[in-house]
Amino acid sequence: MAIDFEIVTDSCCNLTDAMIDEFNLHILPLTFMAEGEDEIFQSYLKGEKSDLKRFYTMMRDGKVFRTSLPNMHDSEKLLRSLLEQGKDILYVGFSSGLSGTFEAVNLICERLSAEFPDRTILTVDTLAASGGQGLLIYHAYKKAEAGETIKQVHEWLEQNKLNLAHWFTVDDLMFLYRGGRVSRTSAWAGTMLNIKPVMHVDNEGHLIPLEKVRGRKKSLNALVDHMEKSALAPIDEQMVFITHGDCYEDAEYVANLIKERFGVKEVVINYVDPVIGAHSGPGTMALFFLADKR
Repeated sequence: MAIDFEIVTDSCCNLTDAMIDEFNLHILPLTFMAEGEDEIFQSYLKGEKSDLKRFYTMMRDGKVFRTSLPNMHDSEKLLRSLLEQGKDILYVGFSSGLSGTFEAVNLICERLSAEFPDRTILTVDTLAASGGQGLLIYHAYKKAEAGETIKQVHEWLEQNKLNLAHWFTVDDLMFLYRGGRVSRTSAWAGTMLNIKPVMHVDNEGHLIPLEKVRGRKKSLNALVDHMEKSALAPIDEQMVFITHGDCYEDAEYVANLIKERFGVKEVVINYVDPVIGAHSGPGTMALFFLADKR
């Protein structure tokens, strides 16, 4: 069934290129740049394949990256062009707890709503990140494809976004230290003792450390343990997303564990984009699914 409205999101949704094309999504690219250099890169350009392995290799070699919001002029231009075509817009944005992107784009939407009173513009602060944001968009698209209206899809997102569980771990605490997530002492001690944090995104959209385990394998298993405790039934019918910071073998390990333990059939694996990856670092592993709570 044809969808009678347009879904706009940003590059932190971490959906695959195939899904972006299938869902006919409009992507607002956040930006990043290497410290000490002037060139600004967009984290998503339609039709262009980003060399994310190279990005993470540069981080491993000590390169530090800074990140920023999407270009607001370009964002308004895209939104305005859709409205001028007579389209209604559902904007599904990156967590306001982690970025100013949603607030900035929402202000544009409010201004355009007054300028185009005959059009519907609805916005959702997902309070989600990476594959969590992407998985919400996946469900939104499937509901729209089944014939639900823009208002029905918007209502579903608002009612269910706090049931989208995010479970993360990282391989190197020093990247979280640089991003202000842990203290220098914690990062140093954790590195020396091979301590890996297990984190989630809370109801305010912030990345919060919840527990510590010793060793990489235990941290990967802990992600799946949390899924077992909270995932909505029937687990085997869920679509599950995994994103990673250039550690595909670990992502496959987690995917296979989920399939073996719960009988899950659909798991989508993709990279963490450069804007999130600049703060979480190489070796980031993240698991996303619908749960009774975050």
